[in-house]
Amino acid sequence: MATKQAGKQANKQAITLKGSAVLVTEFFKYAVNTILFQREVYPSDDFHMVKKYGQTVLVTQDLALENYLERILSQMQKWILTGSVNQLVVAIISKDTRIPLERWVFDIMLVEPPAGVEGSEDSNNAPRQPKPEAEIQSEIRAILKQIISMVTYLPVIHEPTVFNILAYTSESADVPVGEWVDTDPLAIEASKSQQVKMRSFSTDVHRIEAMVAYRYEE
Repeated sequence: MATKQAGKQANKQAITLKGSAVLVTEFFKYAVNTILFQREVYPSDDFHMVKKYGQTVLVTQDLALENYLERILSQMQKWILTGSVNQLVVAIISKDTRIPLERWVFDIMLVEPPAGVEGSEDSNNAPRQPKPEAEIQSEIRAILKQIISMVTYLPVIHEPTVFNILAYTSESADVPVGEWVDTDPLAIEASKSQQVKMRSFSTDVHRIEAMVAYRYEE
């Protein structure tokens, strides 16, 4: 009987983790698309509007880019499920000089268990209530809106750019051969870098914190 109960609890946790991994990966999809559109890495004609999180978001309709992002995000979801990735970076680079201009950084963390000792007045042995989906979507909307509003704050980019996606994984991560390779972190020189911390969102399992670093020269 104890074995069956343990199995049920394990399955419940696995479903919760899987659902959170899907939510986080989906957020990355729309965040990356929003960054590429807002920073004009791709022409605006390459994007179309879709409804998501109760608002309009822009998603690429360039088939090559769509397939590229799909491959990356599919692998990201697997890494999130196994807890072997802790950061995703979208780096925007000068096409001609290869100098990094911006780094959009998303830290992936496990949510801390509720504070309080078992049996205390703080916990009362009560299970933590699931976070409402509406609240999660509201937090995601706030980040996407912040990415859009950053256009008025970040330096104008006057040159053609390309982008690269970096995933920071643990040494034990299962990395598909030929699809991901060790690469330069594409860091911006400290003396020419400015940073802005952005909003965050969390599920019952993961917390995503965001920031953008950009090249600034007087």
